[in-house]
Amino acid sequence: MGQVGRVGRVGRVGRVLGAVAAILVLSARGPHAEADKYLVYAVRFATRAGAPLSAYVPGAAPDRQVDVAFAFWVLKGADGRVVLVDTGFHRPSALARARATGVVSPADAIAPLGIHPGDVTDIFLTDMNWDHAGGVDLFPSARVWVQKDEYGYCAGDAWQNGRPHTGVDADDVVAVVERNVRERVTFLRGDDDTSISGIEFHRTGARPRAAQWITAQTPNGVVVLAADAAPLYENLDVPQGVVTALDTRPELRAAIEMRSLAARPELVVPGRDLAVFSRFPAVSGGIVRIE
Repeated sequence: MGQVGRVGRVGRVGRVLGAVAAILVLSARGPHAEADKYLVYAVRFATRAGAPLSAYVPGAAPDRQVDVAFAFWVLKGADGRVVLVDTGFHRPSALARARATGVVSPADAIAPLGIHPGDVTDIFLTDMNWDHAGGVDLFPSARVWVQKDEYGYCAGDAWQNGRPHTGVDADDVVAVVERNVRERVTFLRGDDDTSISGIEFHRTGARPRAAQWITAQTPNGVVVLAADAAPLYENLDVPQGVVTALDTRPELRAAIEMRSLAARPELVVPGRDLAVFSRFPAVSGGIVRIE
């Protein structure tokens, strides 16, 4: 065989090996690739004493009260992604509404984790109520992820024809709309397990609004961040749904699904229960690691 023939064969072999390598790379990135994992923290920035239990548990006796935590979550990814699941609140109107003590600005509450407001890359809003979306403006670089129907209602129909918009604050909505104008909002349309590796979004609630809860892959398995889909452990122990929902039936289904998805039952984390901050390892006075 001549020199030209040998060179041609080597070239063909090289191209074949290159194609095989490309296929292997694509396969590694495909649906069977290992999902990203996150460190998950619950951050308490305020506490309310003596809240009526009936605000969280349907059918609770009117005279029963419960102390609740105002909290959000931080997800830290190995790739530098820093996510807040909800943002708390800080405006004077929200502080008066919360009737809370020990209030710390959400921007300051994350400092013990070594996170500055500008480090936050993403915000997952479980809904756009004042106690969830009230701190979006504190984290100016973050991309907001929200259910499209929730955004559409809170930024649109909620303010038409005298419709009730209890729980939705105009300044909070404007902050999210401004983020959208800057092309820093991603709309979710129901359940979504493909947009971010290791994260799943789960829609709940009846139309026209659309709340959601989040699951995250961690080194210890799947953690479920229930938010208002299950504000207290009592909502999970007796899955009665949430009294503030327009239709409790999706909340009942959500409670069952949350327990089925978590790596362990205790990794379903309710959104308002103070017990979260005694059941998990403390990082600082108001922060625990969910593991």
